[in-house]
Amino acid sequence: MNKIEHLLTVEGLSIEFETDQGVVRAVDQASFSLNAGETLGLVGESGCGKTVTALSLLGLLPEANARIVEGSIKFMGQEITCFEGTNFRALRGREIAMIFQEPMTALNPVFQIGTQMADVFQIHQNITRKQARLASIDMLAKVGIPSPDKRIYDYPHQLSGGMRQRVMIAMALSCGPKLLIADEPTTALDVTTQAQVLDLIVDLQSEFGMAMILITHDLGVIAESCQRAIIMYCGNIIESSSVENIFRHPKHPYTKGLLGSIPKISNAKRDFLPVIPGMVPDMFHLPKGCLFQDRCERALPDCSLSRPSLENKGPNGSFVACYNPN
Repeated sequence: MNKIEHLLTVEGLSIEFETDQGVVRAVDQASFSLNAGETLGLVGESGCGKTVTALSLLGLLPEANARIVEGSIKFMGQEITCFEGTNFRALRGREIAMIFQEPMTALNPVFQIGTQMADVFQIHQNITRKQARLASIDMLAKVGIPSPDKRIYDYPHQLSGGMRQRVMIAMALSCGPKLLIADEPTTALDVTTQAQVLDLIVDLQSEFGMAMILITHDLGVIAESCQRAIIMYCGNIIESSSVENIFRHPKHPYTKGLLGSIPKISNAKRDFLPVIPGMVPDMFHLPKGCLFQDRCERALPDCSLSRPSLENKGPNGSFVACYNPN
């Protein structure tokens, strides 16, 4: 039997969407891996391909207009891009689970919390409805919801944003998945609740021994929760390294721009924070060369001729797609 080196391996993944304006490539040649128990951060602006990449791992891309045009996704050594609906339904929840960005739209408003949670247990485990309800109460208690035996009769609108997110976490962890995907799990929450939910996710990850992909645009969250980070721009991975390297030795100009735009105490007396000039290019009319060339102060003539590939640049193990990293 062959040894499985990584829990998850993605190689050359490209995803396209058919729209009224034409075909757009939302993810282009993405490659990365994830080990058991590891936390990987996916960072980038809205629309850079983070969520689309995550949805492809669960077979949740919209069937009407999205398709994987090339590449490979292997989970526990098994190729899953060829999976059909039945195969993915067995995978979702049991092996790979996802915490969605907005729990109010992810939860069904016309069913009680307990009913929705019990369905998860019954789909993936051979237990009775009563056993599923007791298991749901136990999971709600694990995520810190008070009086879980009463809360299971609540509807989503009766809970606060933080409580709904805790319900989503409980549902995601119900069957003890090997991989948890957290898609900006704190975006709609206030700062205090954000910290509580993040701490809860990290604690439960350690307790359940899961690997996790954390999708966010907040570099502070990455610094606190992840071991490795991937920076995405216009559907491309432009830098990949350990979190320590990303913060201490960033290589790509875009990564440096993101870090430079974070408010610091030392910037308190300055009138303006540093900004990345220009705009994200039109996804329907991408430049021939480097996608960041028009916004980059370090652009070289080669940058407009061909797109740089992701390569190991430097002794610290940073993989960068840039002709002039620093």
